[in-house]
Amino acid sequence: MSGGLNTGWSAHPLSGDEPPVTIPRVPAREAAERELSRSMYHENDPSLLQRALDRFWEWVGDLFDAASGATPGGGLGLAVLALVVVLLLAGLWWRLGAPRRTPTSSNALFADRPRSAAEHRATAESHAAAQHWNQAVQERMRALVRSLEERALLDPRPGRTADEAATEAGLVLPTHKSQLHTAARDFDDVTYGGRDTDQQAYERLAALDRDIERTRPALTSPSGAAE
Repeated sequence: MSGGLNTGWSAHPLSGDEPPVTIPRVPAREAAERELSRSMYHENDPSLLQRALDRFWEWVGDLFDAASGATPGGGLGLAVLALVVVLLLAGLWWRLGAPRRTPTSSNALFADRPRSAAEHRATAESHAAAQHWNQAVQERMRALVRSLEERALLDPRPGRTADEAATEAGLVLPTHKSQLHTAARDFDDVTYGGRDTDQQAYERLAALDRDIERTRPALTSPSGAAE
């Protein structure tokens, strides 16, 4: 029939002489990658953190698998071994107690390089002028003890504590024994007790320092009698 519908393409099959229609490999791969990179295909993908955690747990699982394979009894033997280790650690903790931090400083009165009594007094006055009473009390106590060492009333001894200095100084300055122990207690409260002091404590210590400077020591004879 001459009036038939024209579909625009031939219905007859391709002959064997005609080559098939193909798409080059590289453009096809690039087109597929572009298509798969669209966000609609990755809405349910795990986050970077989740993927990292998955990899970590896979590594842990592989590690335990390797350990259980090398341990007699397999997984059960590994569990028993882990339990034994935990019990040993618990026993050591109970036996030795919690680890104790090594103190960063001792109770020594002088913690830095040797300085003269005058230097300690000058530093104390600087702190007092700035109303830093804790540091002022510390430096004034050091000035007092260093002054006694410079006058040969105390033997210079590294590591001496404020209490030891007060006790030893009280033997040659008996009239100031109580005040010396009060000064040592103020020093210890500030330095090691974490307490704050005030202007009154500093002025009391400064007055004691000046008074001791003017005091003649009570020297003793070998028999112990005061001269």
